[in-house]
Amino acid sequence: MTTGDDVRAVALSLARTKEGFEWQMPTFRVAGKLFLTLPENETSMAVRCPIADRDELVQAEPDKFWIAPHEVMNAWVRVRLAALDDLEELEAIVMDSWRQAAPKELLESD
Repeated sequence: MTTGDDVRAVALSLARTKEGFEWQMPTFRVAGKLFLTLPENETSMAVRCPIADRDELVQAEPDKFWIAPHEVMNAWVRVRLAALDDLEELEAIVMDSWRQAAPKELLESD
């Protein structure tokens, strides 16, 4: 089962990522820009996701993905950590969110 510590390890392995604590939860920023949070006592994560893609994910796998009420108008999706297939899926989701927030110079060297 995927844990908050697994998420933390993947996120902190990415360039210029720092962990903080805001809104009563761990947060992760790349070059100062938010790309991941660990809400619900670290049983889920919130990641950046284009709204069209997010809506498709939620429709296809509602047991894994959902939209928090306060994030409906924003390009974020929640992911239940226990529902992830494996560490590879976790890494792909975290990396995708990181890429959406990372500055161009990091993406070009990635």
